[in-house]
Amino acid sequence: MFKEFKEFIARGNVMDLAVGVIIGGAFTAIVNALVNYLINPLIGIFIGSIDFSDFVFKVGDATFKVGSFLNAVINFLIIAFVVFLLMKGINKLMPKKEEVAEEEPVDPQIEVLEEIRDLLKKQN
Repeated sequence: MFKEFKEFIARGNVMDLAVGVIIGGAFTAIVNALVNYLINPLIGIFIGSIDFSDFVFKVGDATFKVGSFLNAVINFLIIAFVVFLLMKGINKLMPKKEEVAEEEPVDPQIEVLEEIRDLLKKQN
């Protein structure tokens, strides 16, 4: 059982996934810092508040943290945009593999019929 687990972990797909998760976590920290320390203060210049997490909406005893949600939306949009740019760049660098269409074997009777058809077209 340990041997099977070791083979499973050693496969490329699992290792690639692990690297992706680690880099994704580090990238999320960078984007959070970008949003919290650069973008929010820039937007705060126009709105008058730097920290959006203070924006709350209260209805009775319920408190809706609109500012925290806004921070999360900004984080998501930045991450999605950067991933879009990365994929666009990778697609430009990596040439597309042209799919070679495999020809299906043609029935000899169909070949003969097509030749007859072509000859009849030439006669008319």
